Amino acid sequence: MIEHDAAPPRVSAARRISLTGWALLAFAAILLLGLALTGWEDAVEAVSSLGSWKLMALLCLALGHYLVRAFRWHVMVRVGGVDTPITTNALHFFGGFAMTATPGRVGELVRLRWLMRATSKGFGRLLPIAFADRAIELASIVALIATALLMTNLGSGAVWWVLIAALIIVWVACKPKALSAAVSGVYRLFGRRKPRLFAKLRRLTVRLQPFMRFAIFLPILVLGMFGWALEGVAFWLLLGWLGSDLSLAAATAIFLTAVLSGALSGLPGGLGGTEATSVALLVLQGVPLDIAVLATAIIRVATLWFAVLIGFCVLPFAEARHSDKGSLQS
Repeated sequence: MIEHDAAPPRVSAARRISLTGWALLAFAAILLLGLALTGWEDAVEAVSSLGSWKLMALLCLALGHYLVRAFRWHVMVRVGGVDTPITTNALHFFGGFAMTATPGRVGELVRLRWLMRATSKGFGRLLPIAFADRAIELASIVALIATALLMTNLGSGAVWWVLIAALIIVWVACKPKALSAAVSGVYRLFGRRKPRLFAKLRRLTVRLQPFMRFAIFLPILVLGMFGWALEGVAFWLLLGWLGSDLSLAAATAIFLTAVLSGALSGLPGGLGGTEATSVALLVLQGVPLDIAVLATAIIRVATLWFAVLIGFCVLPFAEARHSDKGSLQS
């Protein structure tokens, strides 16, 4: 069956790349402003003192996280009823990183476009894969923050409010029945407008059920926690190398809360929200402002922008892998 109305929203590749470029420029401007306020000389000296092997260690930990997430994406694709090989799914996953710094990371839906080309399945059939992957990723971050908070005295009210908001979102997103009830409630609230749209949303909630089975959900949740823990370790090591004695649990909680706040903001790459939250929470824990700004800048380059760089390197190969002749079969 052909799903003529199931195609993804058409946003040109040039526009997505432009958004990523503007996000990178804005990040660079924020970085330069922060370093100017805290002292250029100290910043340059601190970065120089790290040495190339320490910077490589940060990138290796980030890469380890990406490999974990790539494997999770492969598992999600298989659970979603698509039998593409792991090499193809990995190519799609890493190519999608080129669009990470778009509002709400919607640019990463390019992975579904490549899956459509590879399998001729409709967008409506593939969308649950991306939705479930994002929901379980959010659940992994929330679970790891909660675990870290239990191991430290980090008790900032801001952290708990971000965590509570994320917990509500995770609970709804990972409960197909609750999500279906929410869709029905919104439909009734707005006077039963756009029935076709809400019918599609209800179908989406039904197609999420295989991903949320306990035997699938728990291993993927633990896998996601392990991947994000690698970046938490990277942030902790970086802070130690810059002269801070923050504990691993506190560093992980601060890093992930910053990532989470940026994600909830919907801004490209969490730009601004992530950095501000990270610096503020570090300062509240007694980390000097110059170290907080520098550590935040370095970890963002070693995680977010490293991923975007990988994405831009892989993107041409992912685009060339499949012709644009795939139909939109259900």
